[in-house]
Amino acid sequence: MSTLIIPASQRRLTARTSLRETVSQTFSMAWRALKKMQRNPEQFFDVVIQPLLFTAMFTYIFGGAIAGDVKSYLPTIITGIMVQTALTACMATGTQLREDMDKGVFDRFRSLPMARIAPLAGPMVADLLRYAIASTLTVLTGLAMGYRPGGGVVGVAAGWILVVAAGWSLSWIFAWLGTVLRTAQAVQGVGLMIMFPLTFLSNAFVPLTSLPGWLQAFVKVNPVSLVINAIRDLMNDGELTAAVGWAVLGCAVVVGVFAPLAVRSYSRKV
Repeated sequence: MSTLIIPASQRRLTARTSLRETVSQTFSMAWRALKKMQRNPEQFFDVVIQPLLFTAMFTYIFGGAIAGDVKSYLPTIITGIMVQTALTACMATGTQLREDMDKGVFDRFRSLPMARIAPLAGPMVADLLRYAIASTLTVLTGLAMGYRPGGGVVGVAAGWILVVAAGWSLSWIFAWLGTVLRTAQAVQGVGLMIMFPLTFLSNAFVPLTSLPGWLQAFVKVNPVSLVINAIRDLMNDGELTAAVGWAVLGCAVVVGVFAPLAVRSYSRKV
C-alpha cells in the first residue's frame, strides 16, 4: 500500500499561522520594504515633490477665481491635496507589488512558512511612512502660505491620522489590481483611470454647490468626498461630526472587501 509523501515545504505552508506570527511576519515584510525605500529614495519623489508643487500651483491658480483670494481658498485646497496625494501614493503601492511579482520575488516567499497576507500587508504598512510624509508636507506648505486651521493642533492631528488611515485602506484596492493585472504599466494605467475621476469629481478643489445637480449626486457619494468632508470638519472646524464616522466606516468596508480579494488573488498567482 503506497503512502503519499508531501514535501516539507508544503507541509509547513498548510499549517495554520497564528495571529501573533502573522503580525510578526507582516512587520518583517514592512522592514524589508523600508530597507528597499532606503536604497531607492526616488520612491519618495511623489510624496515629497507633489504636495509642494500641487499645493502652490492649485492655490495660486484657482484661489482667486474660486474663493476670491488665496487665503480664503487654503482651507479647501489643503485638505483636498492631502487626500489626492494619499490616493496617488496608493497607486504606487499596486505598481510596485506587480513589479515584485514579475521579478519572481514572491515566488521565494512560497517556500517559507509565512502567512499569505504578510507579503501584501507588509509593504503597505511601510507605505504609511509615505502617506505621513505627504500629509505633513502639505500641511506645512499650507501654514507657510497662510493657512490657519480652526481645529488647532488636535484637529490637525486627527485629520492627519485620518488621511494616513484612508490612504492605507485605499491601497488595498491597488494591491488587488496588482495581483490581477498582468503588468505594472497596466496597474498604473487602470490606477490613473480610478484616481482622476475620484479626485477631480469630488469636492477636493471646488465647493459642492458650484457643480451641476447631476454631478452633485455623484460627488456626495464619492468616497473621496466623504473623507475630505471628515478632514475638513476636524482640521478647519475642530468638530467630530457624522462625516468622520462615515469616513471611518467607508475605510473599514474597503479593507473588508479588497483585502480578502487581494490575498485570494495573490494566493492563486503564486
